[in-house]
Amino acid sequence: MIRIGIVDDHAIVRTGLRQLLSENVDLRVTGEAANGREALELARGGDIDVLLLDISMPDQSGVDALAAIKARFPDLPVLILSGFPEAHYATTLLRQGASGYLNKECDPQEIAHAIRTVARGRKFISPAVAELLADNAAGGNEKPLHDALSERELQVFLRLAKGETIGNMAEAMFLSVKTVSTYRSRVLEKLKLASNSDLTYYALKNGLIQ
Repeated sequence: MIRIGIVDDHAIVRTGLRQLLSENVDLRVTGEAANGREALELARGGDIDVLLLDISMPDQSGVDALAAIKARFPDLPVLILSGFPEAHYATTLLRQGASGYLNKECDPQEIAHAIRTVARGRKFISPAVAELLADNAAGGNEKPLHDALSERELQVFLRLAKGETIGNMAEAMFLSVKTVSTYRSRVLEKLKLASNSDLTYYALKNGLIQ
């Protein structure tokens, strides 16, 4: 029996996933969480074998939550379930410790297959993600500029793009205002942009925020 924890800020999504997974005799949902803080508590409880993690949550992005969980529980497989297409985040999150990445519009049975795969200690790579990884390995010129951002830079970029102030970000990320401002400068430089409004436009254009 594979024990699963579901992390999503929408109760209706958690209920749907629970019902979907209950149709598989070898899978059992043993915990739910609505945000990153609750996800950490879920992992700390030790009653799960695989964590299904949504990337878009109000208090903390899935990128932040993944980093926090993997820092404390490196052996816990984390399967990212996202409304964003694979091209936007998959390779970045796999590099940061995710065991797999699924689009929420995937076939329901693919979720069950992915859970079984990562529970065995393997990575789940969908055909779309495999193609992305192959392109990156081949050194293709199609990589978007944001792919060059570090984990922290990506976090700062997404928060800025959503209109969050530097002061709020510093408090939420346990960083100084000066440090966040430095990350902002690096992001603008790497993306070849000049302002926060440019960041928002870039993020919307590339489907990184809704």
